[in-house]
Parts: sequence; structure tokens; C-alpha cells
Amino acid sequence: MSETTTGASYAAAGVDIEAGDRAVELMKEWVKKTRRPEVLGGLGGFAGLFDASALKRYERPLLASATDGVGTKVDLARKMGVYDTIGHDLVGMVVDDLVVCGAEPLFMTDYICVGKVHPERVAAIVKGIAEGCVLAGCALVGGETAEHPGLLGEDDFDVAGAGTGVVEADRLLGADRIRTGDAVIAMASSGLHSNGYSLVRHVVFDRAGWSLDREVAEFGRTLGEELLEPTKIYSLDCLALARTTEVHAFSHITGGGLAANLARVIPDGLHATVDRSTWTPGAVFDVVGTAGRVERLELEKTLNMGVGMMAVVPRESADAALTTLADRGVDAWIAGEITERAGHATGATLTGDYAG
Repeated sequence: MSETTTGASYAAAGVDIEAGDRAVELMKEWVKKTRRPEVLGGLGGFAGLFDASALKRYERPLLASATDGVGTKVDLARKMGVYDTIGHDLVGMVVDDLVVCGAEPLFMTDYICVGKVHPERVAAIVKGIAEGCVLAGCALVGGETAEHPGLLGEDDFDVAGAGTGVVEADRLLGADRIRTGDAVIAMASSGLHSNGYSLVRHVVFDRAGWSLDREVAEFGRTLGEELLEPTKIYSLDCLALARTTEVHAFSHITGGGLAANLARVIPDGLHATVDRSTWTPGAVFDVVGTAGRVERLELEKTLNMGVGMMAVVPRESADAALTTLADRGVDAWIAGEITERAGHATGATLTGDYAG
């Protein structure tokens, strides 16, 4: 072997450690904004630390855990060169799964996988995650940025996250609390959130042939801007609702649509009936359906149809619940009720036609 032959190195293989270090420095200021008093240490350790003695105020604390990603929405962020909103989606997907059982989100960790580390780009992604954590009231205690050259293209990336929350055992929400006559309250979504993008991308790009910079009159902005609208984060609103009124259950409307997700919290022998006429889905749902000639049932089992979270409350608490949500700026309404369904399959059904 020639003496001038350059030996193999991590950098030659495509991994830039210095760029990774630069990304960590850039993201530190955003992570600090999420700090809770229970968090120990700073960014850069091998593990995030959370002082569990804070849980002593609980009689019987139950820890809740959730993990999720953002799916193919990341491809739209990459194509548009917008990286500081996708983190809101990630946080929303994780913390709003936690709050369904009544758990307060305590902390999150994230995982960002890239083809090549662009420090400013990674920092922008973390900025969005940190902003989402602030909206959710939880800390971002750590994470990992992995560079995978040869596996991902230089501009490709994906994100995932995991969160931990806590709920008092006797405050645990779920199917066992639901009773006949309970009201089903719907909370408006901000748009598509982070589910169904494989269908949406197929419809608007492959079938309709639209571009991300296409101005869409129904949206009042470009297609790309509409599709990147961040997921609404409901955790603090749901926790406030559970503190101020009696709540029996929440349902986070994600993949599978409204009926399937609501059915997950309905006990045997009961059924949830949701009236479509109580709301008008946002324009994006009609545009996707029309552009792809997608049948309503297909849309409904894929997209949230304008409802991002649902609460099941005693009928006599419904007005107070709506007042609490309105005071917090959450658009909400009574969308249905819980009935007995002896001899029939437990679950949820949508009836009627959408308003408007």
C-alpha cells in the first residue's frame, strides 16, 4: 500500500462530528426554554435527569409513557425548507396521547435522524420541539441526533420522540368512568395535524399534480403552507378541563380517524354517537376529498375531519366544560352522546351530514 494513501475515517464515511457539536450548541438556548424545576443538569449528558421526589405529593402516582413520530409530513418540511414547525407536530403526537388518561406530561426526549448534519437545520427542528414542549408544559430533557450517510440523502431527515407523564391513580381517566347519557365534546383541530399524509400527498401530488407553491383559494395561502400547519397541542387545555370539571375520558384523534379513536375509550355495552351536523370540517378536508375523489368514509377513517381531541363528560358538566375551553381559546362543541348498545358492537358511529 502506498504511504500517501489516505486512511479511512468517520468523516470520509460521511459523518461530521464537528457539525454535530455545532448543532448541539445552537439548540441549547431552545432546550433551556423548556426547563422545569424538577430537571437536573443541562444538555450534553448521557441521560436527562428528572427529580422524581416531585412525585411525593401524589398518593399513588402512575407513570404514563408514549412515543410517536410525525410520519411523511417531514417530507413536506424538507421540500419547503421549513424546519421549525415540525417539532410542534412531534410534541403534539406524544403529549396528547399522555393526557388522554389524565396524565400531566413531565418530560420528553427526541430522536432526529439525518442524512447529513446541517447544524442550523437541526437546531431549527429542535427549536420547534422546544416550543411545543413549552405549549405542553413539559421539559425537553435530552435527545439524539444521528447522521446516516448512505442510508438517507443529504437533505433527508426523520424525527421521533418519547414522553413521560404522571397521573394520580384515583384520577385515571378511561372507559371505566363512562356512563350512559354522557356528552361527547369535540375540540377543533388546526388542520390535518400529523396523520394521513401518505393519502394527502398521493392525492395532491400524484393525482391532482399540484405543487407546494400553488395558491389555493379555499386556504387563502399556498398548498404547502396549509399542509405544514402545525398540530394543535391540547395537553394543558385538557388538564385544565379535568381540574375544573368532571371528565370521564379523552380521545386523541390521530391515525384511524374520529370514530376508531373514540371507540378505543368506549366500554362494553355502550356506544358513542357523533353527529356530523354539529360542525363543518376545514377546507383542507373538502379539497383533499374532491381533488382525489376520495369517498367520505375513506376520508373519515384516515383524517381527523376537523376534530383533534374529544372529551366525554357527564351531561350536566357539558356547559361548564365548554366554558372552560372557550376561556382557554379552544373551539369546542357538544358533538354527540353515549348510549346503551346492548347486543350490538361497542364503538362509535358518525351520523348525519356535515354542516355547511
